[in-house]
Parts: sequence; C-alpha cells; structure tokens
Amino acid sequence: MKLIFFTLFILVGCATEKPEGKTAAEVLYKEAQNLMDDGRYLLATEKLNQLKNQYPYSFYATPAELLQADILFEQENYVEAAAAYLLFKDFHPKHDKMPYVIFKIAESYFEQIPDTFDRDLQPAFEAIKYFKELVFRFPSSDHSKTAKKKIERAEDMIRAKEKYIADFYYKTEVYEAARWRYLHILDNFKEKDLIRHSMQRVILSSFHLKDYEKCASFARKYSSILHEDSKGKDSKNLEEAITACDKKLKQ
Repeated sequence: MKLIFFTLFILVGCATEKPEGKTAAEVLYKEAQNLMDDGRYLLATEKLNQLKNQYPYSFYATPAELLQADILFEQENYVEAAAAYLLFKDFHPKHDKMPYVIFKIAESYFEQIPDTFDRDLQPAFEAIKYFKELVFRFPSSDHSKTAKKKIERAEDMIRAKEKYIADFYYKTEVYEAARWRYLHILDNFKEKDLIRHSMQRVILSSFHLKDYEKCASFARKYSSILHEDSKGKDSKNLEEAITACDKKLKQ
C-alpha cells in the first residue's frame, strides 16, 4: 500500500498543470511552449504537429511554425532550423516578428561556421548576408548590435582564410594564382595590415612572373599606402623588386 501511495505521489508531483486557453489550439500552443522551455523538445513537437493537423486555420497555426523553428534551433539542428526560419520568412514576409526571424536565420548559419578557417566557410557568408539584411532593414532592432559584432567575427575568419590561401600560393611559387588572390583581397576587404600585405605581394608576384610592366604599375598605384610603413618583412625584397622592374622597363 505504501508503494502505491508513493507512486501516486511521484506521478502527481511530476504532472504539469495544463495551461488555460480560450481554444484547444491555444492550449496546445502553450503546452508546446512550456515543454520547449523544459527542454522536452520531442513532446513539444508532438503538440505542434497535433495543432497543425487538427487546427490548420487557427490563429496559433502561424506562431506554431515559428515555435517549431525555435525548437530545431534549441536542439542544435541548425541546418533544419535555418530552413524552417527561411520558410517562415517567405510565407509571412510582413509578420511583426520579422526582425527576430531574420536574426535567427543568421544565427542558424553562424552556428554552422567551423572552428578553423581551413574548412568550408559558406555558412559564414550566409550568416553575414542575413545579419546585414537585419541591420539594413531593422537598424533599431534589439538584435542589430549583436548582428554587427557577429558580422565582424565572421568576416575575420573569411579574411584569415583568403590570406592563408593567397600566402600558400605565394610560398609554393604559384605566382599567377597568388596575384589573383591578393587582388581579390584588395577588392573585397579593408583591414589595413591585410591591404598593405596584399599590395606588397601583388608587386612581388608580378616581379616573379617577369611581368615588369604590371610590377611597376602596381608599385606606382600603391606607393602612397606602402610608403606609410616600410618595415614589413617584405619591404626589402619589395624595394629590390621595384628597382629591378624599373630597370627592365628602361632597357
């Protein structure tokens, strides 16, 4: 008998009180919310599926779609979460939670960025794309400040990878590819040290390619910036290369 009472006590203690609601759909939605907050994601998803199947035209059908995306995000299913948020964005473009939706799309991609830049960084580009959309469309959003910081972090990783690839080509003496990569950096990034490094390597790559005309041309084009700091590790080689290029052109 004591065992029966103890079991009943445990069952009653573990039971969650059913939330109140004006409609069955509202009750299901609130139950799903509570279950998600408790980390009971599978049960929460079951409640949302029940809502969707039984009350597809309810007011709560749309919030349920967003809640399902949130559950996927909380489960760290970031690929599926991004897809769910994007679907919500496409089907409900004027929804009042659109700033949040765009932020969560960006966050879903941001969470997919690898720890090291030697792997695929496509998620970083996607994250930047949607963080920038948020900042542009909803600059006063509570999420915009966070978005700007994460844009910087994603761009730092992309810059690091671009420099790594360009330097690899240069070190392995594949100068044509190296020059193209450094020029790409100059067209797409603004970080001062990276710009100076890339300018130096564009000139040096041209010299090694025996493309003396472009070597001299780039030297003239970048002279004002390179003149600001003549202490870089490439500086001595750079001066010698520019001098050699000028001599070749005068011959």
